[in-house]
Amino acid sequence: MAPESCSFCNLCGADLIRTSVYYDRKILDDLSLELKDIHALGIIGESGCGKSTLLRLLAGMEKPEKGSVWVNGTLLQGKAVKEYQKEIGYVFQKHNLFPHLSVKENIVLILNKIKKVPRHEAVRQAETMLKKVRLEAAMDKKPDAVSGGQAQRASIARALATDPQMIFLDEPTAALDPILTGEVLRVIQELKGSGKDFIFVTHELKFLKNFADYILFMDQGKIVEKGSVACLDAPQTERLKNFVKGEL
Repeated sequence: MAPESCSFCNLCGADLIRTSVYYDRKILDDLSLELKDIHALGIIGESGCGKSTLLRLLAGMEKPEKGSVWVNGTLLQGKAVKEYQKEIGYVFQKHNLFPHLSVKENIVLILNKIKKVPRHEAVRQAETMLKKVRLEAAMDKKPDAVSGGQAQRASIARALATDPQMIFLDEPTAALDPILTGEVLRVIQELKGSGKDFIFVTHELKFLKNFADYILFMDQGKIVEKGSVACLDAPQTERLKNFVKGEL
């Protein structure tokens, strides 16, 4: 059974070690965390601190070397992971669309294969979803024929298409210039009242303050500071103070 106090996510002593030819590097170090009643969790920290790895762990894409991971009452282990992943959406740093398919057909494929939606209905739903992210003029184009911002918005539409309760976003604006970043963040911001839960990694502090209910600040595989977004205005640690100032 899930821990009774956990209504969002719970990590119990999770370690994750990345092995290479030259060394073993501990990415997450004895990470323990319990969160309740959170609908938008933001994870921040300097590059290489383990935030994207934590996101993948919570999405069931990574397995801890030890410890356990629970999300919304589900222990991410064995066959439960595959079923859990059918109910989540994931937006990567790069759009990750299939290059040989049009923007619309990328969404139709997901609806048809994962949700078993008949093709004619999948097409209708895909067109509706693309209109929501203001991509009706680009839906028949291939990913390499649209801008980076449009491709990332299409990726968001694809993540939303299966109507997941929880959406993971891994620095969705990392590869975009400031104008395209604004496009994508506006679309994400509009989703806040959708009733869905979000776990996201970002380096956009203004967006973080406007979108998150709760934040985790990570450093060297550990959670150094956590709390409401108000902690960004009154950091308790030197590491977070320097991060907010842009000095890390």
